[in-house]
Amino acid sequence: MTFLLQMIVILVLSYVAYKFIKSQRNLKNCLPNKVVLITGASSGIGEALAHSFYVAGCRLILTARRKDELERVRKDLLEIHSTKVTHPPVVITMDLTDIKSLKEKAEQALNIHGQIDIVVNNGGIVYYGEVVNTKHEDVMKVMMTNYFGTVELTKAFLPSMIKKKKGRIVCISSVNGKIATPYAAPYAASKFALQAFCDSLRAEVYDDNLKVTIISPGYVATPILRNGITSTGKLPEKRDPDISDGIRPDDLANGVLRAVLDDKKDVIISQLYVEAAYWLSFLCPSLFHWIMTIRARTGQDKP
Repeated sequence: MTFLLQMIVILVLSYVAYKFIKSQRNLKNCLPNKVVLITGASSGIGEALAHSFYVAGCRLILTARRKDELERVRKDLLEIHSTKVTHPPVVITMDLTDIKSLKEKAEQALNIHGQIDIVVNNGGIVYYGEVVNTKHEDVMKVMMTNYFGTVELTKAFLPSMIKKKKGRIVCISSVNGKIATPYAAPYAASKFALQAFCDSLRAEVYDDNLKVTIISPGYVATPILRNGITSTGKLPEKRDPDISDGIRPDDLANGVLRAVLDDKKDVIISQLYVEAAYWLSFLCPSLFHWIMTIRARTGQDKP
């Protein structure tokens, strides 16, 4: 028993050391000249992704609804980072809920450099509210932004990638796409759908040498809640609107970049307790569901 315990400790410490060493890897110019399109690049995770992939030497195409914020991000990239090996970013306004416009937007992006090597589907919106009080239009807005828009944009880029036999689709999902929590049904549903889409797509395009990576973050320190939807119009009382104890956006962005470099298929990047909740749901679902019921009763996420 003592020997077994020693082996477990050694394996855990080895894993921690391995993760630490990988986290120290120099990411500068690690993807030179790759053409990368990022949705939702005007703030939060998307803005952090822009900085990480720009430092990696990529040719960026930044998309979001707010052109002024996209221009701000572009300006920051040019001022903060060296442009010796990186091309100036290009900005395209795009609304993921405007499904009919996405094919044209994709063609516009393809015409800039003649190809798209990596699509980072990051654009999304959160929702908090009881199912019984959730409006149909709110469900549709969440699904259109987080799922249907992402699917249509991805489909628009697939033919060119299949023709070149090269490309990668990255989707920024959520741990809520693996475990559903109370008062987040539409959001969790959209992320579960995205998970299924990525799993199916990965198998379908394998023989075309296309790669699909899905990232499931836990809580991230961004103001995403301020721009989210709730059933009451108010934020959850017990939830910090800036999620100050969450993962730093730049740490998450670098984690996404490493997942691409390491050809990862499905990665959780979260606090330890969030990842533990995922494994609990997998190993002991009855206990997990009981905990979620208690969480619903306390109204932690109730707006």
